[in-house]
Amino acid sequence: MDSNFKYERALSAAENYSEATGINCIVIDSSGSSITSSEDTSICAHCEIMHKSGPNKKKCVDFHRYGIYQAERFGGKYIYFCSQSLMHWVSPIIADGVVRGGLLCGPVLTYNPEDFLFSEVEKNSNYSDVQLVDFKFKLNSLPNISPSRVRSLSELLFITAAYLSDMNYEIVGHGKSTDQQSEISSYIQYIKTMECNPEEKHKYPIEKERELLDQIANADLHGARKTLNEILGSVFFSSGNDFEIIKSRILELVVLLSRAALKGGADIEQIFGLNFQYLNKIHSFTTVEDLSYWLATIMSRFIDLVFTLKSIKHTDAIYKAIHFISNNFVEKITLEDVASEIFLSPAYFSKIFKEQTGYNFSQYLNKLRIEKSKSLLRNSRIPLVDIAGMVGYEDQSYYSKVFKKITGNSPGKYRDTRGLIESDNSEIHE
Repeated sequence: MDSNFKYERALSAAENYSEATGINCIVIDSSGSSITSSEDTSICAHCEIMHKSGPNKKKCVDFHRYGIYQAERFGGKYIYFCSQSLMHWVSPIIADGVVRGGLLCGPVLTYNPEDFLFSEVEKNSNYSDVQLVDFKFKLNSLPNISPSRVRSLSELLFITAAYLSDMNYEIVGHGKSTDQQSEISSYIQYIKTMECNPEEKHKYPIEKERELLDQIANADLHGARKTLNEILGSVFFSSGNDFEIIKSRILELVVLLSRAALKGGADIEQIFGLNFQYLNKIHSFTTVEDLSYWLATIMSRFIDLVFTLKSIKHTDAIYKAIHFISNNFVEKITLEDVASEIFLSPAYFSKIFKEQTGYNFSQYLNKLRIEKSKSLLRNSRIPLVDIAGMVGYEDQSYYSKVFKKITGNSPGKYRDTRGLIESDNSEIHE
């Protein structure tokens, strides 16, 4: 959160939320880093041991920054999964139309931890055996709550954050805004001293616009800020202080910035979602200073979406897909059903699911169903003929065929040996 922002009330609200709900709630700044009045600066208490290495801590920060951006896009609240497949929810604290930070809750479980999950964590991490044991212990100590309660808690957090936003609705980031105005003024002075005819001085700097496009596409935030301020200086100089002309020019720049971000690889749904809010907001500004600072904030956000948060979005989507599959594997679910649940096209979901998990959708669903059936087979009181239907297979013979493909044994033999004999067979039937 901006150093000039008065966040004491936000810290108090987070403490009261935690006390009332029994769910961890903290304050984070707009970059995703935690803000606390104590010496403990970890975002998730259970991840402390994972945060001993810098890259893991950076990944957590990026996930929570992604959460804030999505919450801004989806009307003030967002529920998502972090890199350890744990659920969080966040609501932004907004002042003068700019996100200054947010209230973050979690982590919680919405499923029962199983060895299957632990094996996935172990396979996809570089953690030591001691770290993994500690992770399992802390994971099992987390609150396990229903998805419906998560939604209610998210709604409560949104109301709390909205109250803070209203009470703190003031001009902030004054230091950064002042620096920006100084750069813009310097460029205006430079234009005035240029040795050229008056028409040239009032000409729109199209070459600067191209330079800005390249800098955003390459995620060069420092260079892009300098170029943007030069463009703004030119716009202010040529506008004759007509605020309506300035607003129309900045409106064009917002569209330009979004196109540059898309060129750099940002997600089109996120860019268009933020653009809709930005274009509605522009008419509420009454000073050039506020308008300039707001535009610089938009540019920083779009540059973030070019590279920093692209992979985060994929991970969040995959965890949501896995969560949906885990809760519905008994039903007749299709790839299209899951893609619709997480708001992705089936083709795009299929592509990133394979990239992130190493399995295509059918392979993963079969793997999950067979793992679930193993637990049922170890319970001799459950009739063998009933197990196929209990894990989502309509055909008993097909279930047996898939089971043998994956384990190397028939369901009956697996039950007879209580799972003690299992072939090393990595083939997964599709």
